[in-house]
Amino acid sequence: MLRLDHLGKRFGQKQVIVDVSIDIPAGQMVGVIGRSGAGKSTMLRLINRLTEPSSGTIRFDGMDVGALSGRKLREWRTHCAMIFQQFNLVGRLDVLTNVMIGRLSHHGVLATLFKCFSAEDRARAIAALARFDLHEHALQRAETLSGGQQQRVAIARALVQMPRIVLADEPIASLDPRTARRVMDALRAINRQDGITVVCNLHTLDTARAYCDRIIALSHGRVVFDGVPDMLTNARAREIYGVEADEGGFDEAITSTALARPATVGQRVEAIA
Repeated sequence: MLRLDHLGKRFGQKQVIVDVSIDIPAGQMVGVIGRSGAGKSTMLRLINRLTEPSSGTIRFDGMDVGALSGRKLREWRTHCAMIFQQFNLVGRLDVLTNVMIGRLSHHGVLATLFKCFSAEDRARAIAALARFDLHEHALQRAETLSGGQQQRVAIARALVQMPRIVLADEPIASLDPRTARRVMDALRAINRQDGITVVCNLHTLDTARAYCDRIIALSHGRVVFDGVPDMLTNARAREIYGVEADEGGFDEAITSTALARPATVGQRVEAIA
């Protein structure tokens, strides 16, 4: 169980996260939505301890995440993997090495720099790439891949960390709809097949409805919605996004495709919003 209790974050005079209290059970796939500047990225960075909270606590299975330091903090970041919008791969390195960088905390920096990986690590990395149809690119430089391929490499890298939670910060924001669907399928697969908790910031409302068990909406740093996708009506979405009633394109945009969650990972659908 991941628990945020009265979490707050201030940058100078600006309160970015305001009194956020959320419990996320193990194995859930959670979509976090909201307008730009709502606090979505900051919330994920707080969970991963990439930035420090101004108030409140973060606990995971009773452990006080905010009290961790040194080796314990590095272990937490291993168990709480982060996937970024811009992939964060080392472009000049081959795909396989980029994935095995996910084993950094298990072997140390020097071993990683000199590619001193065990046969077990290599097998684990190849298996992760194979899950996302990338094993044929294992020896290719990461910078030569498409954006969608690079993001799936980033997911494979997170997977070899053997995490319990994956935090994905706008992982499909820069991708075309077809490529975005493949990336979301990959995230859904590790959630369903591996039982890994996934918390994913999303800019497309329909994507959250189609893939996530639960949707949390932020507005000005506060939680303004927390429920299952069927509870997020068009009227409620209007309130969250601050869309005026006379902006007629909104209803058409968010209902332009089937929103029900498909039965299998490979059958996901996404609207273009």
